[in-house]
Amino acid sequence: MKIRPSLLILASILIFSCEKVDPNPSISEMYFPPIQGSSWETVNNSELGWKQSELPSLLDFLRTKNTKSFLILVNGKIAVEEYFDGHTANTMWQWNSAGKTLVTATTGIAQMEGLIDINRPVSQYLGQGWTNMPISKENLITPRSLLTMTSGINDESELIIKSNLTYLADAGTRWSYHNVFQKLMDVVSSASGQSFESYFDSKLESKIGMEGFWNTGIVFTIYHSTTRSMGRFGLLALNQGKWADQQIIKEDYFKESTSTSQTINPAYGYLWWLNGKSQAMLPGSQNIFPGQLIPNAPADMVAAMGAEDQRIYVIPSKKMVIVRMGRASDPARPSFALSGFDQALWEKINAVIN
Repeated sequence: MKIRPSLLILASILIFSCEKVDPNPSISEMYFPPIQGSSWETVNNSELGWKQSELPSLLDFLRTKNTKSFLILVNGKIAVEEYFDGHTANTMWQWNSAGKTLVTATTGIAQMEGLIDINRPVSQYLGQGWTNMPISKENLITPRSLLTMTSGINDESELIIKSNLTYLADAGTRWSYHNVFQKLMDVVSSASGQSFESYFDSKLESKIGMEGFWNTGIVFTIYHSTTRSMGRFGLLALNQGKWADQQIIKEDYFKESTSTSQTINPAYGYLWWLNGKSQAMLPGSQNIFPGQLIPNAPADMVAAMGAEDQRIYVIPSKKMVIVRMGRASDPARPSFALSGFDQALWEKINAVIN
């Protein structure tokens, strides 16, 4: 049977009309800002269907909670960018423990380049005797143990010197939030033959246009950057280690980083915090708490979280990155996240975006 040309044309029109056409592709397409310069495309958040009447309440909340800067990216474009208390787009601020995720990323790059294997003993890179533990116990510790906070090293002191690195449990059998993760920086430095900061600068920071520096103290090594640089790293995370057309971090490794990394604390990946899990453990405690880290936040959210409420929230389902920098929202409880700030902040965010 012959099919008349007019019927073919009609069928084509019907098929085309059933396809889902994006009414505003400029909003939904993923955007990456230029590596050099300060230009960064914006999107009018009213075009996103957000409730404009609720935005002042969110900004007032941030202001009263000692916030220095607040940034929301949607598909990479700036939807909200606000600075408070004299802070500017050029001001550097500390990430605190949110910077752990930068160590995760740099470790992944070193593995991608064949310099390290996160499943081999740390002693392969630092030499035997880097701890004050029996060699048989020390050899159980891998870079992955440090990434997952399951090294088994005594966590009584945050000062990472050999005399403090004593045995408490076999690696992989105990989760404990501890500063010993910093030994990953030594692993990368040893394997690459250069300082950690130099390797980080050339392999990550410069690749995505970040501006920042590492401040090495007696106890902590902390990254400082501009707010937009924090947003750039969040955008890299949103795209699972890819920046524009370049895979900076191997995608499989990045997926591992932002998935449950061990059975003890399901809310923890490779130095990333994971929302949406049935239970969680928190720093400074061996208690198990039922429920999500932040019930008000999307279940698929992953977060870089640092003392005094330094935050990068990455929400794949909304193609969104949110950054908060500042002083502690509650000066009486400055040391870590879940002081109630995240829950209250997400209540305000939800009122705007949902």
